[in-house]
Amino acid sequence: MTRGQRRRLKNCLLWSNFVSNVVGFIIVYFLIRKLYDPLEASILRASDHVNMVFTPGAFLLVALLTLLYERPIRRYLDLQYKKLSIPAELAINARRKLLNEPFFLIAVDFSVWLLAAVVFSALYWSLGANREIILRPIIMNLITGLITVTVAFFVIEHHLQKKVVSHFFPEGGLSTIHNALRIQISTRLVAVLLACNLIPFIAVLSLFSGLSKAQHDPIRLFEQVRFGTYTLAFVFMATSTWLIMLVSSNLSRPFKEIIQVLQGVRNGRFDRRVSVTSNDEIGYTGDAINEMTEGLIERERMQLSLNLAKEVQQNLLPKDNLKINGFDIAGKSVYCDETGGDYYDFIIIDDAEQKIGVAIGDVSGHGISSALLMAAVRSSLRQRVSLPGSAAEIISDVNRQLVKDVEDSGQFMTMFFLALDTEKRQLQWVRAGHDPGIAYDPDSDSFSDLGGSG
Repeated sequence: MTRGQRRRLKNCLLWSNFVSNVVGFIIVYFLIRKLYDPLEASILRASDHVNMVFTPGAFLLVALLTLLYERPIRRYLDLQYKKLSIPAELAINARRKLLNEPFFLIAVDFSVWLLAAVVFSALYWSLGANREIILRPIIMNLITGLITVTVAFFVIEHHLQKKVVSHFFPEGGLSTIHNALRIQISTRLVAVLLACNLIPFIAVLSLFSGLSKAQHDPIRLFEQVRFGTYTLAFVFMATSTWLIMLVSSNLSRPFKEIIQVLQGVRNGRFDRRVSVTSNDEIGYTGDAINEMTEGLIERERMQLSLNLAKEVQQNLLPKDNLKINGFDIAGKSVYCDETGGDYYDFIIIDDAEQKIGVAIGDVSGHGISSALLMAAVRSSLRQRVSLPGSAAEIISDVNRQLVKDVEDSGQFMTMFFLALDTEKRQLQWVRAGHDPGIAYDPDSDSFSDLGGSG
C-alpha cells in the first residue's frame, strides 16, 4: 500500500457521501427555485442568509461525525501502511465499524435533511408565510433526502466493496463479524423500487398540489406544469439510471466471480477463490464456496496420498507366485478401498527353500492407519521368520512386539500363519484370531479346518 492509496482509502467513503449530498442539495435548491413561485423579497433574503450558514455547517457536521466514527478504521489503515502489528481488538472494532458505516452515514444524512426541513419551514413560519410556503421546504427536503440517502447508500456500498473491504477482509468472512448490520438483496430491491417509483410519484403529486393553489392564468400554469413535469422526469430518470447501474454492479460483479470459480471447480481447478466483499447472502455464498474449494483441495491431496499409499502397500505384497517343485502356490488380494489392512505373504524360511511360510492377515478398520499397521507387521514378521523357532514362537514374538506398539490405540490384527516343510511334507500352523484355513482331501473329496484355539 502506497501513501496515496492509504489517503484514498481513508477518504473514499467520506467523499462518496459528500458528493451524493452535494448533488442532492443542488437538486433541491434548483427545484424550489424553478418549480415554485418566487418567494417574497424579505423571505428570500432571510432564506439565503440562513442557507449560507446552514449548508456549510451541515456539511461540516457530517464530516466531523464521519471522522469521529472512522477513527478505528483510519488507525487500522495507518498501522497496515506502516506494516505494524494490528491489535486484535482494534481489528474487530474497525471491521465492525466499516460494515456499519453505510448505515451510519445515511442515518446522519437523513437527520441533516430533516433538520433542514424543520429549520427552513420554521423560518418561513416566523416570517408570516402562508401554509403552502411553509410546507414547501418540508416536502422538497424530505423527498430529496430520501433520494439522496438511497443513492448515497449504494454509492458508499459500491466503493466499500470495490476498494476498501479487501484491505480489512483479505480472506473474506464478513458474515462472521458480530453486531454488524446486514442488508438483504430483497431490501436493496425494495429501496430501488421506492426511489424509482414511489418517491417520484409523491414528488409529482406535491408539484400539482402546490400549483393547483397558485393564482395564475391557465397559460402560465400550463407552462409551470410542463416545466415541472419535464424537470422531475429528467431528475428521477437520471437518478433511477444511476441507481440501477450501482445496484447492478454491486450484485453482478460478485455473482460473475462466483460463476467463474464454480466453472473452475467443474473443470478440476480448485486454486481460485471468491473475493468476498459483502456480508449479505452473496457474501455468505462466497465464503461457503471458498470453504468448499479448500475442502476439495484437501480431499484431492488426501486422494493423492491414498493412491500413493495404495501403490506402496501393493508393492509390499508378493509380486509373483512361488514356483516350487511339487507344489502349486498362488495368492491374490483385491482391495475394496484405496488402502486397507488386508495382508498375505510368501516367505522363504531357509535358503534351501525346503521350508516356506505363508501368512494371511487382516487389520481392523480401513484406510491409511490400517495400511501402516499392516506394513509394520509384515516387516516384523519377515525379520522374525529369519531367526530359529517354531511357528508358534514366531507369531508369539511378533504379537509381543505389536502389543507394545498398538495396545493403547485399540487396533489389532488377526493372522493365520502356515509353515510348510516341503521335504517332510508337513504343515504347522497358528490361528491367531483369524478364520481357520481349509484343507481339501481329493481322495475322500472332503474338507477339514486347520483350526485351533486361535
